[in-house]
Amino acid sequence: MHSKKIVTAGTDINEAKKALIMIHGRGGSAEDILSIANYLNVDGYALLAPQATNNTWYPYSFMAPPAQNEPFLSSALEVLTDVVKEVEAAGIMKENIYFLGFSQGACLTMEFVTRNAAKYGGAVAFTGGLIGDKIYPDNYKGDFGQTPVFIGTSNPDPHVPVERVHATVNILKNMNADVTDRIYDNMGHTISQDEINLANQLVFK
Repeated sequence: MHSKKIVTAGTDINEAKKALIMIHGRGGSAEDILSIANYLNVDGYALLAPQATNNTWYPYSFMAPPAQNEPFLSSALEVLTDVVKEVEAAGIMKENIYFLGFSQGACLTMEFVTRNAAKYGGAVAFTGGLIGDKIYPDNYKGDFGQTPVFIGTSNPDPHVPVERVHATVNILKNMNADVTDRIYDNMGHTISQDEINLANQLVFK
């Protein structure tokens, strides 16, 4: 289970008008993902990066049956719920809360926002999709109110099948998200400059 440990950067949350919650990947750290903020148009944002216990949000592939990743998956989602509550308690409304994740963190980001759809500031998934051996539509309810979402991935990617990215995009669009996706041929499991540029143009604008 995950203890709640949040690493912060950027503007103090009590002074910021916007907040970006950044979710690291498997084997990564809060500090790793926070470093990406140096390349994003997030001046004036409070930056919050939760740290997974043992650097992993859930033990198996995001394509495994969800029960196999419990209780870690539910615990990880609960951490994000708590972070959002903390941001809102500081006076930042949902429409000024942004999310970004890479790899396992991108999957967790997509899973969290789609289970808790609302008009957010925006969401960015660098290589990720909704979690499960298949899509479980009953988990996803609500209206994104045209929240801008950017999803980028490689084709192929060693961890995230492109088909799951397409399925994720369809669910989000059906829930009224303003989704842009980019599939890069043989990019590898990384974040490209083009993805950074698009995140800035579409989400952090």
